[in-house]
Amino acid sequence: MKKQYVSEAVIRRLPRYYRYLDDLHSKGIVRISSNSLGSRMGITASQIRQDLSCFGEFGQQGYGYNVKELRTEIGQILGVNNSHSLIIVGVGNLGHALVQNFHFNDAGFSLDAAFDISPQLIGQEINGVLVQDLKELDDYCREHLPDVALLTVPQSAAQSTVDHLVALGVRGFWNFTNKEVTSDNPDVQFESVHFADSLLTLSYRISKR
Repeated sequence: MKKQYVSEAVIRRLPRYYRYLDDLHSKGIVRISSNSLGSRMGITASQIRQDLSCFGEFGQQGYGYNVKELRTEIGQILGVNNSHSLIIVGVGNLGHALVQNFHFNDAGFSLDAAFDISPQLIGQEINGVLVQDLKELDDYCREHLPDVALLTVPQSAAQSTVDHLVALGVRGFWNFTNKEVTSDNPDVQFESVHFADSLLTLSYRISKR
């Protein structure tokens, strides 16, 4: 069977579906129609049905969606049960805050190690994760083969850090450096978070209201 193409826009909406369904499930809501779900999310019911059709058949006409079942199905599509191994490189203010407060397990990731060059940070334990000397990164990657690296290093070191980690076998990057990073390896995937872009988007919206 030919693999169905799934657009980037649909992929971007999947975590939103999962988040809304998770909230509904926590509130004890058993089922919901596409109209009701779309109203909560600010998108059309037909868009929801079209998005979900990329992955199979969900729900029943006149019944709607079973919230728990659909949440589980979308979670499986997103891979939240895969327990991807993740390391963080750079444990300054932002990195420290992410290690301390972000629930990686809820997104299907296991934060296994942290690395930094600062003597003040090396040896600290943050939320159960030991900060190791960056000099130990190579040996760790060769032994443990992490799937993903979370980057909060300075912009000047972003691309060189990516190149080095790709050579060590890392194939996914959650990039908080506010710099675009790339790889010639087609198997390497990037997800970059640009805080300024988000704030400028808000600026546009409030300026044009």
